[in-house]
Amino acid sequence: MSDLPHKTIELNDGDAIAVIGGGPSGSFFSYFALEFSKRFDLDISIDIYEAKNFTKIGAGGCNHCGGIISETLVQKLSTDGIIIPSDIIQRGVNTYTLHTEQGQTVIDTPSHEQRIASVFRGCGPKGCTANSQRSFDNFLLGLCKKKGANVILEKISKAERIDDGIMIRSKKNGNKKYDLVVGAAGLNAQTLKMITGLCPDIIPPKTTRTYISEFYIGKDQVDSHFGNSMHVFLLNLANITFGALIPKEHYVTLVLLGKDIDDKTVKNFIASEQIKGCFPKNLDLKDAAPCKCYPYINVKAAQNAFNDRVVLIGDSAASKLYKNGIGAAYITGRAAAKTAIFEGISKKSFEKYYLPICKDLSLDNSVGKFIFFVTRFIQGSKLLKNGLLHMVIHEHKKEADKRLMSTALWDVFTGSAGYRNIFLRFLNPKLLLSFFWSIIVSNLHRKNYKINEKQQARTTL
Repeated sequence: MSDLPHKTIELNDGDAIAVIGGGPSGSFFSYFALEFSKRFDLDISIDIYEAKNFTKIGAGGCNHCGGIISETLVQKLSTDGIIIPSDIIQRGVNTYTLHTEQGQTVIDTPSHEQRIASVFRGCGPKGCTANSQRSFDNFLLGLCKKKGANVILEKISKAERIDDGIMIRSKKNGNKKYDLVVGAAGLNAQTLKMITGLCPDIIPPKTTRTYISEFYIGKDQVDSHFGNSMHVFLLNLANITFGALIPKEHYVTLVLLGKDIDDKTVKNFIASEQIKGCFPKNLDLKDAAPCKCYPYINVKAAQNAFNDRVVLIGDSAASKLYKNGIGAAYITGRAAAKTAIFEGISKKSFEKYYLPICKDLSLDNSVGKFIFFVTRFIQGSKLLKNGLLHMVIHEHKKEADKRLMSTALWDVFTGSAGYRNIFLRFLNPKLLLSFFWSIIVSNLHRKNYKINEKQQARTTL
């Protein structure tokens, strides 16, 4: 008998779940669904369909991501029993270097517990040696396997609703009926179209094109030119909202976010003196990046991303604007798993218990859009950038809890806090007054700001 509209549907012993996509959101859902079902004494099975093999080098194992994990997320994962092995972490990042046309300065982590870590989502860029890189996504899939999930390394070819379930078809696995289908395929157009076909009221997420490339310069050069500092650029260049260089073990990852990044935008950014000054002088940046791509990211959440026996998570549904996509995968994957196991798998259940989590992400992103609008305005103003640099440099003389601008900027660029939290801190009267004063002082006595030698001291994670 077919499911009735608005009827509560629950998982029962022996039910099967298909997770379409083995990236972080799919893995987090699977991990928590199996963990929660054990607590609930519920016997279920999970098949994870993933087209990529994360043990492969280059495009075959790539998941198109800058690969930053905030300390906030590391702590949450630890609380849930997920400890990231040290060999997965490419490099611990405990400072970031802020670059503008007027100069540069280093901003330290607000505390010793708010560092960030860089990872490779796949096994590493094209051209690297297999034993020198470690895959974060493969680590998560391994945890799911230990919990009992079955990983199927292939794409699905069809998804259709049938009586009391959903039929998933794949080349190797054939046709198999599932009681719940979880869409975790990111923004893969073909797969997303099949899953959204099961949700007739869905409005897909809005996207924009970004740019990611991996520069190979060797461990010694990464150590000497970047150390443990992520480099962030506030340059007055068209279409770029955020640009960063993220040090890893042998590579440096370039991430450009903005409005539909294209070849011209990338060339203008790489040609800037601020970028070239970060790398060894004899390095030709045009030839040093064997891996590069223009992936799409979610900049506006999908609407109605669930139905009876179907729920979308991660980038397929809701993410965090411009940062901490892995954190959003954790939030949506865990929330969907908790709903499915404890509350049910009907549209009504997902609407009541899962949708509020997605709405909260969307609300936070709305505040984030305003913050990046202001950031973009500052990028175009020499006067404001002089004031910003002056204020951050002088905050280094203060105690950590009094570095108001530095800590707010740290969280904007690293994803260690939500946008609403950051926005309220920017409204602090002390911060605003100090910023206005810095604008006046810095532009009365204009100079190029250089990194203080003491700030160049770097530590490892």
